[in-house]
Amino acid sequence: MARPIVCDVLIAGAGMAGATLALALQSGGLKPVLVDPLPFDTQTAPTFDGRASAVAFSCFRQWRTLGVGQRLEALAQRIEQILVTDGRSPGAAPGLKLPAFLRFDSSEIADRSDGEPLGYLIENRHIRAALAQQVKAARIKVLAPAKVVGLQVGSDAVVVRLEDGRTTQAPLVVGSDGRGSLVRREAGIGTVGWPYPEVGVVATVKLSRPHKGVAHEHFLPSGPFAILPLTEDRASLVWTEKAARGRALAGARSEVFHAHLNRRFGDFVGPATLDGKVFVYPLARELAEAMTAPRIALLGDAAHGVHPIAGQGLNLGLKDAAALAEVLVEAARIGEDLGSEAVLERYARWRRADNVALAAATDLFNRLFTNDIAPLRLLRGAGMALVNRVGPARRFFMQEAGGATGDLPRLLRGEAL
Repeated sequence: MARPIVCDVLIAGAGMAGATLALALQSGGLKPVLVDPLPFDTQTAPTFDGRASAVAFSCFRQWRTLGVGQRLEALAQRIEQILVTDGRSPGAAPGLKLPAFLRFDSSEIADRSDGEPLGYLIENRHIRAALAQQVKAARIKVLAPAKVVGLQVGSDAVVVRLEDGRTTQAPLVVGSDGRGSLVRREAGIGTVGWPYPEVGVVATVKLSRPHKGVAHEHFLPSGPFAILPLTEDRASLVWTEKAARGRALAGARSEVFHAHLNRRFGDFVGPATLDGKVFVYPLARELAEAMTAPRIALLGDAAHGVHPIAGQGLNLGLKDAAALAEVLVEAARIGEDLGSEAVLERYARWRRADNVALAAATDLFNRLFTNDIAPLRLLRGAGMALVNRVGPARRFFMQEAGGATGDLPRLLRGEAL
């Protein structure tokens, strides 16, 4: 029988959060190994993941520190403004005459963010490609395609069985293997949550005039509709539809889809032309009942799945990676067991409140803003108008969305481990 592959940390799942964690651990002197059922080349194909992600400026600092940001600079669209409107149809933005709107401008927090934008919009395929290139450059061992099929947790290490018969051994296994996480199930960690009746419809469009780095989030009775700026005057559209309607749209003829798109889009940023495939993704809220178990830690979607209404899903995983890497690197430097309960509890305590709070907030916002009852519409309009008039409140929300509040890990401050 072949000897197991031995490492400091075995990371199951080489997606965006898992690859970021591997780079962070390696930068701090640890030896991680990534395992993924798909090769990197598959994950970077345009048809694999049609989404774009809003990346908080603190999370982009982490990537810069790890050498990934430099690969993404030319592919990242700065978000300079965010306009949030509430109405029965798009197009309420011109002149912003209605009280039910919010405007966030990066210039208001430039003195606190070193001139960073509110965030960056980057296509997921570009993020995956940049991470894969940096992982290869850092000579991190990647077992892919290789599927984890079982874990055996011992007193001082975990033995991980792969489908091809190989085994790996590490004092700690990190489950970064998505919402259906096998590592989470093997660890006996349950989840709390529910599916939403809607699906997320995602498409990239070419705009007829410059977007100037402005992101639009429009709340309609049928659900939120976001127009997110990309490079080359394109935009990523993200909106919610009932599941059957969403699937029908994805399979519709191009002229049918364009007719629906332009009705939904409105005219305040000009006509839009579909650029690529339409993607449909299920939506759900799902929280792991615990972020750790004996010699197991959960990361990213394996630990939490949230509604995309605030665009914070990936950022939560990147914050997890920054916190876990710092905890593990510091533990290694003083000779602690990386998989010990004391070490893992420090990670769980650092991230638990933020993850639970954001999951609750996104669920609440989705329910609040998709409700068309007149008194509730008036109430939320008044609330938006109030926040818009109070500068400190606006600046707090911008700092919070940028991931720059609270007890930040060093990587999120742009500091090396």
